[in-house]
Amino acid sequence: MADQTTQAPSALKSGYAPVNGLQMYYEIHGSGGTPLLLLHGGLFNIDLQFGELLPHLAETRQVVAADFQGHGRTNDIDRPLTSAGLASDVAGLLRHLDIPQADVFGFSIGGAVALQLAIRQPELVRKLIVSSVSFHPDGDRPENAEAVGEMTVDMVAGTPMEQEYREKSPHPDRLQDLLDKLGSFDQGFPGWSDDDIRGIAAPTLITVGDCDAVRLEHAVRFLQLRGGDVNGDFVGVPASQLAVFPGTTHFSGLARTDLVRDTVLTFLDAPMPDDA
Repeated sequence: MADQTTQAPSALKSGYAPVNGLQMYYEIHGSGGTPLLLLHGGLFNIDLQFGELLPHLAETRQVVAADFQGHGRTNDIDRPLTSAGLASDVAGLLRHLDIPQADVFGFSIGGAVALQLAIRQPELVRKLIVSSVSFHPDGDRPENAEAVGEMTVDMVAGTPMEQEYREKSPHPDRLQDLLDKLGSFDQGFPGWSDDDIRGIAAPTLITVGDCDAVRLEHAVRFLQLRGGDVNGDFVGVPASQLAVFPGTTHFSGLARTDLVRDTVLTFLDAPMPDDA
């Protein structure tokens, strides 16, 4: 399917990129600077995850947002949902748009995909923002995985996620298929090692809610592996940072728009370490 005039009034451009058997829906907002790529969480889409935040981010830069496999306006295919597979899709989208490098902001599953890109294809990622995601399964609260694995259509009936899926999906009758795939997301993936996390080249902003599905001690460990948790008055503020949003659950991880906007833009606008 060719690129087309935007379906979202605020978007500069929208279209479908043919990648890995998908027609991957994307939107481009704003202009200028290093592009910022937004990657949503499971069962969400561009609008549900970033609808309130995106216009603020696009005031000073080009923002590219995409719907993952089986989400939003992107079709599903006969393939499980894995961070590696979705990262391959995203890399294909960047090639389609002729974007050699971007800042990448991913939430939950989107954060797992952002990690894949930063570790496996580091040339694509200038700065990395990973929100409400662990780098190893031991960072997750076990009840979260159990709940996701048992989700049914009846359990999400009447929610914005169900409404958006049925309104936008190319196959609105396959919501249970998506829930089943989300329930086994990255099944068997052992997680990243400490050395993998240490080796990420991109300055990294980690965000987490103070009552998130990701354990707070894991987020601190994540920061430490990225060179944080130091006395900045003596050694300087590290390029990688941690933000803990108060009164914030996994579901509401990006809901405090002003707080998230200020945190994200301050990080993105800071000089790169070699430019300081």
